[in-house]
Amino acid sequence: ALGDADYLRTTWHPRARPKRLHLDSDVVWRRLQIVDTEAGTPDDNSGVVEFRAQYVRDGARQILHERSRFTREKGRWLYVDGDLLDDLCI
Repeated sequence: ALGDADYLRTTWHPRARPKRLHLDSDVVWRRLQIVDTEAGTPDDNSGVVEFRAQYVRDGARQILHERSRFTREKGRWLYVDGDLLDDLCI
């Protein structure tokens, strides 16, 4: 949402982290809805988050629906990968 590619890259697990990240400046993120979670408590080292992220691109509202896997290393949650469930234009 902030358009900070360097920060976003630091939230990726090193084995999944892209070498470069280009953020589309035409995309405006509007809303994040957490749909479901599995694990991810202070006692867990992994977790899953299902979310819907609303954004606007070229004047059209869209929703990215993903189920993402995370791992905790040195106290930080890192994105590993995810399954795209939907990418809808509304």
